[in-house]
Amino acid sequence: MLRVLGVLKVATAEQIQQITLPHLSYRHTDKPTPSKRKQARTASHTGALSDLRKHGLAENGGQLPGGDTLRNLTPLGLKAAARELGRPVGEMGNPARGAGRTGASHPMTVNEAVLALLRPKPDLAQLASEPADVRAAAQAAADAPAGLGTIASYSTEVPLPATGTWSNPGKGGAQADIVITSPEDGVPLLFVEIDNCHESAQVLAAKIDKYTRFCQRKVKDADGKERPMWRTRWWVPDGRHGDQPHPPLLLVFNRIGPRNPDTVSAQLAELTRRHWQGTAYEDGFHMYDGKLPIVVTEMKQLREHGPAGAVFRRFGRPHDQTLLEAINNPRREAHDIRQQAERAARDREHKEQLRRAAERERAEREASRPVCTGCGAMFTDERWKATAPARWDVPRDTHPRLCDDCKQHAITAEHRAEQANREHQEPEQAVPEQKAGGWFSRLRS
Repeated sequence: MLRVLGVLKVATAEQIQQITLPHLSYRHTDKPTPSKRKQARTASHTGALSDLRKHGLAENGGQLPGGDTLRNLTPLGLKAAARELGRPVGEMGNPARGAGRTGASHPMTVNEAVLALLRPKPDLAQLASEPADVRAAAQAAADAPAGLGTIASYSTEVPLPATGTWSNPGKGGAQADIVITSPEDGVPLLFVEIDNCHESAQVLAAKIDKYTRFCQRKVKDADGKERPMWRTRWWVPDGRHGDQPHPPLLLVFNRIGPRNPDTVSAQLAELTRRHWQGTAYEDGFHMYDGKLPIVVTEMKQLREHGPAGAVFRRFGRPHDQTLLEAINNPRREAHDIRQQAERAARDREHKEQLRRAAERERAEREASRPVCTGCGAMFTDERWKATAPARWDVPRDTHPRLCDDCKQHAITAEHRAEQANREHQEPEQAVPEQKAGGWFSRLRS
């Protein structure tokens, strides 16, 4: 309860129930009237809100035209919600007191947008005893595409100061109706502006000017380096070099007022072209460095299809897309993928060329490998290297045409032949000495 009211600022018991315990929306179908069914679904939340009032954490904020009571947190309740959400108290905003005095049409539309983007899933285990048609409806909701993040991923009425500070904004800044931070779902940062079709294109264009001024503002960070102010509060991955757009802005039209959102959207696109128009490249994509991506949709379509539906139109693009496609740059991504594939193909071809060249070199080397003249065996690499021409101061191999085994056999045979030759020569040299010795003796005698 504290987390939901801390985010939405003001809400009905039914809206809180739809976010916190969505399975209750499929219970109490046996009650005779819609009001009875709503009362039964929200009974536990109504009791919890009463407890928060007793402790000074919540209060009634008036009534809607349909009779629903609005609830909002007190300053003490905002502090308690900040602890539950893990946020600094300074980021919680101010209590939404008195919202019901004017009907709270805009806060209620903001809450509808949060519900449509969040799309809470019912717990089917809590509906095991319900009728089959009720379980089927809950199953369809559970099987539908998921929404973005959790309630902690959302903030409302967030000041975006073009001057001043976060806690004390100056003139010329904007105030985002919703800020979504859900990087795990591909939406690291998204500003959402709600229009109940009361404002002209010129008024909306002035708001977009303020968004742009805020996004362009730079301040010194804690490390002394200058960064965009929004990066000192929210984390977003660094963009490509030369293509770092501002955080995207989603504009949701709710057909309550007299203005036609199609006409207003077309006029707004022309009035704000300098803020969102990218630079075209020959490869069929655009770069949006320093630009503000602007995406529009209608509340009815958003409520029906959610962020996964192709109901979002980005200024400058001719077709509706899903939210992720609209806030990103699919053509650039496709171009990068093609380039990576081409580089990978070139790398593979180069490696294949090197492999074929190495194979040819190995084949040529094998074709020139020496063969032993003794046994006909191919030389090993070591033997081939040993018989290769060496420096002048290195003795040449004694048997360069023989393998190691044949060389050893040849050397052994040569040693044996030399030994045999020496043994044969020694007796021949001894005979003349005997003869000479006998003749000399006879001569002396």
